Amino acid sequence: VQLQASGGGLVQAGGSLKLSCQVSGTYVYVGMMAWHRQAPGKQRERVAYISSTHSTDYADSVKGRFTISRDGAKGTVYLNMDRLTPEDTGVYYCNADVRRSWSSRPSGTNYWGQGTQVTVSS
Repeated sequence: VQLQASGGGLVQAGGSLKLSCQVSGTYVYVGMMAWHRQAPGKQRERVAYISSTHSTDYADSVKGRFTISRDGAKGTVYLNMDRLTPEDTGVYYCNADVRRSWSSRPSGTNYWGQGTQVTVSS
């Protein structure tokens, strides 16, 4: 199982970006999916979370600007980011709980993607 993140780039303040992260490999179920970010010199923080039932949660710093969604059929999680500010700059990582077979534990195994760089210029 692998998670492949994409969609990062350079954008001006006030602009928008959409990140995608797709689960690949052999699996039977994807549980929670989330996006985290790590700014230079700072600890990694979770910015958005979506459960298997599409319940969502956001960091206070991104509420009202970021939207997380998922497509179960594609095994993909998205992060729509609007009204970006330079403080949103960082490497964005996706992670997910993935169950590889019905004989494996129901909670699955947590996997991380490789990260995609988001840079917001002022």
